[in-house]
Amino acid sequence: MLGNELARALEELDRLIALTKEDIEDVKMARHERFFARHAQKEGAVAAFEKSKARIDKIISDMAAKAPQKELDAVLDASHKEALSRLRRGLETLKEQNRRLARLVVTVGEFYDSLYEAILPVEKEGYGPNKRKVPSLMEVRV
Repeated sequence: MLGNELARALEELDRLIALTKEDIEDVKMARHERFFARHAQKEGAVAAFEKSKARIDKIISDMAAKAPQKELDAVLDASHKEALSRLRRGLETLKEQNRRLARLVVTVGEFYDSLYEAILPVEKEGYGPNKRKVPSLMEVRV
């Protein structure tokens, strides 16, 4: 039972990692339509992974409750420990891929903001919201 759930969680995690790698490539190649279209798939994969993880937590908690005198290491067999280790490594990989994606998305967002500000000048006043200048026709840079 635990083995099946761990396998399901690993499968979903691998799917999330693959989708994130596709997102990174699509952002690099400016394929924004594909990037945004994949969002629903990622949400589904995240939800499925979270459900699997919750079931894993419940199963492990039940196993530990049935043998309170034993350490958790003694309750789990070698295949479960290996699967949990793979799950941890997969989560670390996903975290790193999400970090890479976030850096790219922020960089692209700043680039588009700078283009917008170059075309339509913006007045910046402290920490408040920026106000668009009302430029005369001569001031607009194209």
